[in-house]
Amino acid sequence: MTSETLSDGLLRRRHLLVAGSTLALSSLELAGAAHAQTAKPLPVRIGYIGDFNGSSLVAVANKLGLWAKHGLAAELKAFTNGPLQVQALGAKDLDFGYIGPGALWLPITGRAKVIAVGNVGFADRVIGQPGIKTLADLKGKTVAVPEGTSGDMLLRLALQKAKLQPTDIKRLTMDPATIVTAFGSGQVDAASLWYPLIGTIKKRLPALTELFSSKELYPAYTFPTAYIARNDVVEGDPRLVEAMTRVIKEALDWRAANLKEAVALTAALLKAPAEVLEDEVALCRYPTSEELSRLTRDGTVGGWLKGMNTLFKDMGRVPEVVSPDSYYLGARFADTKI
Repeated sequence: MTSETLSDGLLRRRHLLVAGSTLALSSLELAGAAHAQTAKPLPVRIGYIGDFNGSSLVAVANKLGLWAKHGLAAELKAFTNGPLQVQALGAKDLDFGYIGPGALWLPITGRAKVIAVGNVGFADRVIGQPGIKTLADLKGKTVAVPEGTSGDMLLRLALQKAKLQPTDIKRLTMDPATIVTAFGSGQVDAASLWYPLIGTIKKRLPALTELFSSKELYPAYTFPTAYIARNDVVEGDPRLVEAMTRVIKEALDWRAANLKEAVALTAALLKAPAEVLEDEVALCRYPTSEELSRLTRDGTVGGWLKGMNTLFKDMGRVPEVVSPDSYYLGARFADTKI
C-alpha cells in the first residue's frame, strides 16, 4: 500500500468515526427530547380569583398550553378571595394561589411564600349609595366589606382619613359576590370593594359615589398582587416551584404584549362581559417578567412590600416589619429562565 493510499484510508476512517459520533450524539439528543416530551407531568393544584388580575394568567396559560409546556398537569380552583386560598394552602388542598394586596399580611406572617408579583393596581374603592357624598357621611351607616382583603384595608385607611373610628360605622362582613347583590339592592349604605365588581354594580346604580380610592395612597403605598406557594412545597419541591414560576413569567410577558386579547380570554374563562374587565385593566399596570426581575433586583419590589408591611403593622394585622426576603422568593424569580 502506498503512502497516498494509506493517507486516503485514514482520512476515510476519520470521516466515518466523526459521522458515527455525530449520529450517536444526534440519537442521544433525540432520545432526550423524546424523554422531555413523554415525561409524566407534575400534578399541581392552583387557585385563582374571578377577576382579571386574579384569572388572566390562568386564562393565558390555558390558551398557550403553558402547563404542559413546562411539565405541569394543572388542576384549577376558583376562589372569591385570597385569604380563603391561604386557608386552602394550610389545609394542603392547594399548592399555589393568587392574592390581592389586602392579603399580603398572610405571607408576611409566615403562612405562605410569595413566588412572584403579578401587577400593581389602583382598582379598590370605598363606594356609597347615591346621596352619600363624603367619607364623613359614613358615620352611623352600614358598610359591607370582605374580611382580610384589600377592600378591608382600604376601608380602615378611609376611616382614618375621615377621622372616624371603626365603631362609628355598622360594619358587615360579606363575601364579594354578596356585596354586589346587597349594594345593588340597597341593603347596605356603602361598601369597600374593587373593580370589576364595582363596574357590575354601576350597571344597576350608575349614580353610586366613589368616596375613596387606593390611588390616593400612591406612592406612599403601592398595592401589588402576588402569586403564592405553600411553605412545604417551597421547601420540599423546588422543581415544582421552578416550573410554576416559568409558567407565570411566560404568561406575564404574553399578557403585557397582548392585553386586549388577554381580556377576551379571561372574559371567556369567567363567562363575564369583557367591558367589565376592561374597567379593571384601565386601573392597573402590567409589567413584564424582565421588568419585575429588574425591580426585584434594585429593591423596588422590596420597598412595595415593606410599605404594605408597615401599613399592616399600623392596622394591627402583623406584629412587626420584617425583611421581604423572609417570604418573597425574589432572587429565585429573577434568576428563573423561561
